[in-house]
Amino acid sequence: MSYSIKEVADMMGVSTSTLRYYDQEGLLPDLKRVNGIRVFEDKDFKWLRVLNCLKNTNMPIKKIKEYVELAKQGDASLEERYQLILEQKNVILEQIKEWKYYLKEIEYKEWYYETAIKAGTEEAVKDCTPETPTLAVDRIPQKEKNRKKE
Repeated sequence: MSYSIKEVADMMGVSTSTLRYYDQEGLLPDLKRVNGIRVFEDKDFKWLRVLNCLKNTNMPIKKIKEYVELAKQGDASLEERYQLILEQKNVILEQIKEWKYYLKEIEYKEWYYETAIKAGTEEAVKDCTPETPTLAVDRIPQKEKNRKKE
């Protein structure tokens, strides 16, 4: 089945300008054209999902282009593509770790406000200080012990 750029954009949850950009950057190497008009086919969706994934996990366009060029080489580039995917996986895992850290802070603030609202005052949580934190993320970092006092 064939699809217009608008139909594909709606189906993929991206803008038509994103798809045009992908095409202009050479990220859609096998895209069919009829009278100069982009025509997407069922086979294109697998590739579009990969591009969308790489883009949404903050892979730089330069790296995505590298991945596309390697994919054009077929089996000869399996190892290189695998390494790019592993690198991106590590980027994602670091992002998850960061987000989990920030989630702890948000959960602390959620508890803080729920407690204060229930009591009708922030006085109810006044004893929660950096010296007596409820979560590790609420602690003020300590200076290194071996560092000279200034």
